[in-house]
Amino acid sequence: MHAARTTLRLTIAALALAACSAQKEPEKAPANAAAAAPAIPVVSVHARDFAFTAPSQVTAGATTFHFVNDGPGLHHMTIVRLDSGKTMADLSTAMKKPGPMPAWAVLVGGPNAVGPGDSTSATLNLDAGNYVMMCLVDVPGGVPHFAKGMIQALTVTPASGAAAAAPTADVTLKLADYSFTPSKPLAAGKHTIAITNNGPQAHEVEFATLEPGKTAQDLLKWVMNMQGPPPGHAIGGSAPLDPGKTGYYTVDLAPGTYAMICFVPDTKDGKPHALHGMAQTITVQ
Repeated sequence: MHAARTTLRLTIAALALAACSAQKEPEKAPANAAAAAPAIPVVSVHARDFAFTAPSQVTAGATTFHFVNDGPGLHHMTIVRLDSGKTMADLSTAMKKPGPMPAWAVLVGGPNAVGPGDSTSATLNLDAGNYVMMCLVDVPGGVPHFAKGMIQALTVTPASGAAAAAPTADVTLKLADYSFTPSKPLAAGKHTIAITNNGPQAHEVEFATLEPGKTAQDLLKWVMNMQGPPPGHAIGGSAPLDPGKTGYYTVDLAPGTYAMICFVPDTKDGKPHALHGMAQTITVQ
C-alpha cells in the first residue's frame, strides 16, 4: 500500500492552527487519500565484449534499464524469465541446441542494440522471479554473444510496498507476423513507445537511423554481408518479446529517415523475420 505522506507546507499550517486555537484539531487528510505513485527506478547496464556490468537484483514492478554500449561492436540486452524452477545453467544448456527457446524461457524484452559508445533506455514491468540478461547479437562472425560469456543472472524480488507502475506511452507499436503497426506516424521529438507483440511467435523491433537515400532494405542487405560503410546506425528499440508481452522504449527522434527491423529467426524456416518482410522504412518529420 502507498504510505500517506504530508507535505512540509501542510505540516507547518497544521502546527500554526493548533497554536492559535487549542479548541481545534489540525485538519487530517482523508484515510483513503491517494498517495503519489512510486517513481520508476532506473538502473544502469554497461555492455562490453563479452559481459554485462549490471545489478544482480531489482524489485518487481516497472524498471527502466539504461543501457550503455562500451564495446567496439553492437550489443543489446534481452531479458528472459525462467519458469518451472529452471536456472541460468539450464538455459545455457538448452541454447546449445538449434531451434526456438524452451517454453519455460519467456522473452520479456529489454533495450535493443546500439552501436559503440551509444546508449538507450527501455522499461519493463517485471514480476518477481528468476531471470537472465543475455546478448543474442551474433555479428560479426555468426556466434551469439551469450555463447562467449555475455549472460548474467537477474533476480526480481517482490516489492515491499506498491510497485512502480508502467510508464504512460504516447505511441503504441504492434508487432505481428510480419509487420509493424504504429498507432500514429512517429513525429520528431521525445516519445515513450509501448511495443506489444501481437504475433504468434517472438518478435523484436530494432530502430536505426538511415543515411540519406537509404532504406531498411539497404540496411538489411548490409547486415547480411557487412561490406562497406553501414547505411544506417542502430539506436535501440525492444529486444525480443514473446507473444502478448509489452515493453516500453523511450527515444528522442530527430527529423529524418529510419528503419524498423526484426531479426528474430522464424519458427518455421529459421530465416530472420526481416526476410519475410519485417523491415520497414519510415520518415519522421
